Amino acid sequence: MTKRHSGHLVQDFLGSAQIFTSAINDLLEGQLRAVSEEPLTFSQLKLLKMVSLTEGYTVSDVANFLGVSNAAASRAVDRLVRRGLVDRTESEADRRAVRISQTNEGRDLVARYDSAANQVLAQLFGEFSSEELNVAAGLLDHLSVSIVDQDAQREAVCFRCGIHFRERCLLRQVAQRNCHFHVRPADNGGAQPTTRQGR
Repeated sequence: MTKRHSGHLVQDFLGSAQIFTSAINDLLEGQLRAVSEEPLTFSQLKLLKMVSLTEGYTVSDVANFLGVSNAAASRAVDRLVRRGLVDRTESEADRRAVRISQTNEGRDLVARYDSAANQVLAQLFGEFSSEELNVAAGLLDHLSVSIVDQDAQREAVCFRCGIHFRERCLLRQVAQRNCHFHVRPADNGGAQPTTRQGR
């Protein structure tokens, strides 16, 4: 039976979720500043992490992942190319498609960020038991599936996990969303693609 909660209780929960998300983003952006010799935005890091997981993009893919316009996505890629963090080549078969690959400098930067972020997150979450974290993750997954099920665009490629890709995703397995990281070929030891549907 569906439980009815007061609007105040739901708003309180959403407030807690927003504060948590904002605090985590600030923490991770701080780690990025600490390991980057030149200023790098979190959106640029997201693009670098995207490249580390998959290859073969259209500008629209990048735009959807970053949540920006196609023109802004193209500029974002060009900025990383100028900084020597990625290489960009156009597909001969489809000029809209590009192959974006990390340079050695780009891989080194992502590795430094991952090491710094993992260390601080391990300390932060270390005070909670595995059971507590699994219960919290399960609640968030359950809510996310319920929300996404309201979305009529079931065939759209999903980018919701951002840089926090994981193999076990209920949006793919239960809500049958098409995960970008499974649709696109893997690169640099990233996630191995399977099918367009939730597997």
